[in-house]
Amino acid sequence: MNRATKSGPAGVRSPHLESPNRRLIRPPLAQAVKESGGSRNPRTAAPPAKLVKPKQTPPDTTNAENFYYIKQMQSKTPMVIVLLDGEELHGVIEWYDKLCLKITREEGPNLLVYKSYIKYLYKA
Repeated sequence: MNRATKSGPAGVRSPHLESPNRRLIRPPLAQAVKESGGSRNPRTAAPPAKLVKPKQTPPDTTNAENFYYIKQMQSKTPMVIVLLDGEELHGVIEWYDKLCLKITREEGPNLLVYKSYIKYLYKA
């Protein structure tokens, strides 16, 4: 005897029996795989787009240069500044900003040197 045709007393169907027209609620597997990016493994599947955060760009400056200048200014370290043409300037860094350094010298006038003209500098 088939369950769907089984009837209770007086020909009334029991409410706990399943109807033959019942459908699944979940989507077909092919559609679910297509939406997840083609991977069936949840470990390798791409995370949802809402959870992916764009990478932040690194900062323009690391402040290492500023830290170095401040340290040399506070200790009044004698420095040698080599310019692009090879000329050497001896003195102490008095102050600095984004574009230049002010050098205090004993054997000559104080100088304002643009950073773009400095090849390198080191402690004397």
